[in-house]
Amino acid sequence: MLQQSFDLALESGVGAGGIPDAAFEKAQAALAPALARLKGEADAKSLPLLGLPADTADLAPVHAAAKRLREGATDILILGTGGSSLGGQTLAQLAGYGIAGLSSFAPTPRVHFIDNLDPETFASLLTKLPLKSTRFVAISKSGGTGETLLQSIAAITALRAAGIPDGEIGRHFQGLSEPAKPGKLHPLRALLEPFGTPFLDHHTGVGGRYSVLTNCGLLPAAILGLDIEALRNGAAKALAPLLAGKGVREVPAALGAALHLAAMRSGKGIAVLMPYADKLALLTRWWVQLWAESLGKDGQGTQPVAALGPVDQHSQQQLYLAGPKDKFFTVLTLSTKGRGPGIDAALAKKIGEDGFAGKTIGDLVAAQGVAMIDTFAKNGRAVRRLHVDHVDETVHGEILMHFMLETILTGYAMGVDPFDQPAVEEAKLLAKRYLAEGRG
Repeated sequence: MLQQSFDLALESGVGAGGIPDAAFEKAQAALAPALARLKGEADAKSLPLLGLPADTADLAPVHAAAKRLREGATDILILGTGGSSLGGQTLAQLAGYGIAGLSSFAPTPRVHFIDNLDPETFASLLTKLPLKSTRFVAISKSGGTGETLLQSIAAITALRAAGIPDGEIGRHFQGLSEPAKPGKLHPLRALLEPFGTPFLDHHTGVGGRYSVLTNCGLLPAAILGLDIEALRNGAAKALAPLLAGKGVREVPAALGAALHLAAMRSGKGIAVLMPYADKLALLTRWWVQLWAESLGKDGQGTQPVAALGPVDQHSQQQLYLAGPKDKFFTVLTLSTKGRGPGIDAALAKKIGEDGFAGKTIGDLVAAQGVAMIDTFAKNGRAVRRLHVDHVDETVHGEILMHFMLETILTGYAMGVDPFDQPAVEEAKLLAKRYLAEGRG
């Protein structure tokens, strides 16, 4: 269960540099109508994201697609960018994806997320992969994402060059996109369906950066053998207080939104998320997009920054503690005490650290997390603590839904639409025009 404590975020807890208590009280008042609006949308079923935790109808097709992709495969490439990839990646870390050292021992089929369009990387990968046993999952909500389309075309070309006939290319692909609209070109389907590629329908009412709990994020998770039903169940836990009609003080996501809003209004223009677990490293990348793309509008918003403990105590702590007091920190800790390799007493004594004797690596990480929080507080830095006992699918689903609700509620209280991204769309259209014109 996700626990939240925020006394050390406030002036009353850390002194000058904390969020003024009056600003927090005012922000809670501003969150009341935002919470009521979200509750109304849940009751009216007008915001599909809120209905996902209770939905199971789409899970069987996800399992079936995952089974088909895994059969005879050595490698599976997830083609997509932004929200079509980051959600899947943070879930994949539960199975060891992207964790230094462990990812080298990933069992087959190996899963690769190709979310950044780099010509050298993709060309090299297509050269090295055993293409006859490689599968591709092409994800684009609209079906018109340039990166996904170009990667898919390159993959088809590589498969043909490897001697795979067009009649067999479809079994190497899985599409995931919105249904085509009558009379309107759907680029991804127009590209892949003639090869016999099967498609899963992307939820039309859930945008990319909120799609982690749809088949967009759940398909990679299912391929890796994760419990996707538990992910939905965990999300339901975060949603429960909202659905029960609780007030701001009883809805953790609403309190978190109030903290962010008060920090923003108090001149803290940077929000830092710092979990203390390798399995949550890519969660921070997912959250950065969620926060930035949802709230950076109308001259408002705060800059999200991803950090990871304890490693970033060494790389960023100097700035965090001795730099400007313009940041609101969220430290996410785990109950790691007693976990991990034990410390030999004789070897600890040999290095002059008798206090290490009989402890574990987990003991040190637990101590580092609490020490970081206390050090922030002693230096007048606003910090809240989120804490979980461990990380599994249920807990991760709860964390993900908490952050999505927190983001939506903050946007409503700010008076911005947390679901659109007009600036991003402008850049996409301009890039396509420049590509056609040969500019660059």
